[in-house]
Amino acid sequence: MDFNHLEKVPTNTPEWNDLRDDAMRAEENEKSMGLVEGLRNYPNAVFWSFAISLCIIMEGYDTQVLGNVIGLSEFRQKFGFDTGVEGEGRYQLTAAWQTAISQAPTIGCFIGILISSWAQDKWGYRRTIQIALVFLTGTIFIVFFAVNVEMLFIGELLCGLPWGAFSSSAVSYASDVTPIPLRGYLTTYINLCWVIGQMIGAGILRKVTTLPGANAYRIPFAVQWVWPIPLFILVTLAPESPWFLVRAGRLAEAKRVVERLSRKGEKVDSDATVAMMVRTNQMEIDNETGSTYIDCFKGVDLRRTEIACVVWICQQLCGMVFCGSPTYFFLQAGLAEDNAFSLNLGITGIAFVGTVASWITLTIMGRRPPFLAGMAFMCMLMWIIAGLSWPADKGGGGAWGQAALVMIFVFVYDFTIGPLTYCIVGEVSSTRLRSKTVGLARNAYNVVGVCAGILNTYMVNATEWNLKGRAAFVWGGTSLICTIWCFFRLPEMKGRSYRELDILFERRIPARKFRSTIIDEHEES
Repeated sequence: MDFNHLEKVPTNTPEWNDLRDDAMRAEENEKSMGLVEGLRNYPNAVFWSFAISLCIIMEGYDTQVLGNVIGLSEFRQKFGFDTGVEGEGRYQLTAAWQTAISQAPTIGCFIGILISSWAQDKWGYRRTIQIALVFLTGTIFIVFFAVNVEMLFIGELLCGLPWGAFSSSAVSYASDVTPIPLRGYLTTYINLCWVIGQMIGAGILRKVTTLPGANAYRIPFAVQWVWPIPLFILVTLAPESPWFLVRAGRLAEAKRVVERLSRKGEKVDSDATVAMMVRTNQMEIDNETGSTYIDCFKGVDLRRTEIACVVWICQQLCGMVFCGSPTYFFLQAGLAEDNAFSLNLGITGIAFVGTVASWITLTIMGRRPPFLAGMAFMCMLMWIIAGLSWPADKGGGGAWGQAALVMIFVFVYDFTIGPLTYCIVGEVSSTRLRSKTVGLARNAYNVVGVCAGILNTYMVNATEWNLKGRAAFVWGGTSLICTIWCFFRLPEMKGRSYRELDILFERRIPARKFRSTIIDEHEES
């Protein structure tokens, strides 16, 4: 079917039957592609997914900086108070302000995600990201020129608004523009961008530890100005999501985007690919799938929303809130400032290796097995780290033992649930509710992150509960709960088309039977 001059195909007509035939052919072609063939047939889809995902580097960078800048004595001296105790810990932030600064971007992200998820459905991903980049360029000034902790808090809160747009847009865009054989790799690549941002942040923090005065913490803030202009250019040149265009009834434009994303040849027929999208979109309409936030909590979409939300919550409750910003914990455990920041930099390198290695397990095992195994192993590590707290209190090798286990934890996290969460969230939602579901899931992550961050700050802060490594007992418990949920509720979605996933959820197939259930190419409900 030729979509060059066609914007709508009526159902129950000969034209619709032709469209179904083309859609089945396109779906079969995608499912039969291997990784190498997918890369060869969709080189531009890979490039543009890579380009849009680079926005996540900023979020990863800022998370690293805000989570660990408190380890800089110059920062604590500027924004904290004098405890009157001589030595490295003389200046401290109160637990309240330490929590407020670290969680301000998360609060901003929450609001930004709600706005951007609505904007994505109305104007598309490109326009949403462009506006967010312009806004971010201005809000960085507030952070850089902050004269007190209150101004810093407001600046970080406002910066969080565009970061919310980036975090929700990248996952949805990657899921939309990539074919089935590449979907897992390019959604998990988003986690790699996060790690790259954290590596850059950790490296800069390590370098500025010796700088005197305000430059020690202002330089890390100023680096944020590096990203917006080149990213704005890339986003302006990028194609819009073809799924968004199909939902908007702009089928001719969707065809041109598919042609732009793929390499012409026998394996990729742009008309057939658009037909596949139209068929899936119509099937979801027939199944009464809407496009509002309320629809995410209706019928079978409630289950899909639950899965998306909980897998992202697992990232917070597995213990990463404790191990993900380790510098302050290392300092409290007795390590010197330069050693603490050096270990922090090393941990980001480990995270990078883990994310790249996850593509091997993704290929061999899919989504569910490595996610479940990662949760179980991290749960065990949390209990061991907590148990080492008493030897660490006496100095010597206890603190270094905890540091080694934190490194192992970060590797396991970025080898399993860290990148796989992006893949699962991008696949589990219906195509009509993708931006809303991703937004809700990310906000569930943010809300739990705020609560977990506040709790963890009070647990490890030297002027509050001062639990040090014993805080890991709490995260060992929450990790166990998440592991049990994964066993019963997390399905395997590797190699499934969005039509097949719609049918599996409509039939209410149990999570553990997703992999073995066979779906005929003619089925639509």
